[in-house]
Amino acid sequence: MSVLLFTLIVLLGSLLAGLLGSLTGLGGGVIIIPLLTLVLGVDIHYAIGASIVSVIATSSGSAAAYVKEGITNIRIGMFLEIATTVGAVCGAIVAVYLNASYIAIIFGCILIFSAVMTLKKKVDHSTLDRSDKWAKFFNLNGTYPDKGITHEYAVKHIPAGFSMMLFAGTLSGLLGIGSGALKVIAMDNIMRLPFKVSTTTSNFMMGVTAAASAVVYLHRGQIDPGIAMPVCIGVLTGATLGSKLLLKVKTDKLKIVFAVVVTFLALQMIYKGISGL
Repeated sequence: MSVLLFTLIVLLGSLLAGLLGSLTGLGGGVIIIPLLTLVLGVDIHYAIGASIVSVIATSSGSAAAYVKEGITNIRIGMFLEIATTVGAVCGAIVAVYLNASYIAIIFGCILIFSAVMTLKKKVDHSTLDRSDKWAKFFNLNGTYPDKGITHEYAVKHIPAGFSMMLFAGTLSGLLGIGSGALKVIAMDNIMRLPFKVSTTTSNFMMGVTAAASAVVYLHRGQIDPGIAMPVCIGVLTGATLGSKLLLKVKTDKLKIVFAVVVTFLALQMIYKGISGL
């Protein structure tokens, strides 16, 4: 396969991954890594390195808009980034020494879990009930605008959410994905943040988390510009288109189709991992 054809396939595949990832909330990494490893035969460590760079790009591009709108809780984001950053560095270091087959199996299992979480109905937690004492200590409670009305919310279960974020960061560094499903569990299900706040704050955090693990992959020479550049351009373009289509497209059926595709790719990754790639 020529370099030009390889770059074109990666670019188009990444564009589609960014588009679908933006519409479904799973992110582009769940498509990019299987595309690079299963279809194009790229070493999984280099595929993860390229995916991490794309996570940084997409997070940086969209996070600024949410911060400007006042939806993102920056204090919670910066507090939880301590956990995700430490976890990401640990995960990236472990990935260097972990057998590629094991990484493929873990990746497949997380994909299946992410697909299930995508189909799960989201419950919006907008409450002023008793907040965690740690939330008061760190001043994490906040407000967000919605249709011209400012809503207040209280944050709960800080230690449990922090622990889950440490685990999410570790998987993010190990697998090169945003681990959005685990972050939703931490902020939405455990800390009881409103859905809009948890989603936008998670997006705000992803870039920092990915940047931390990218340092390890870059030091090891596992971020190849020839792969990372078309992946980054494709995902960023696709995510931008997806954010514009999100307001016009009904994503319920799309999420079902996407979950089926992701589950199929997950099973392929697990099979490849068991058979030794």
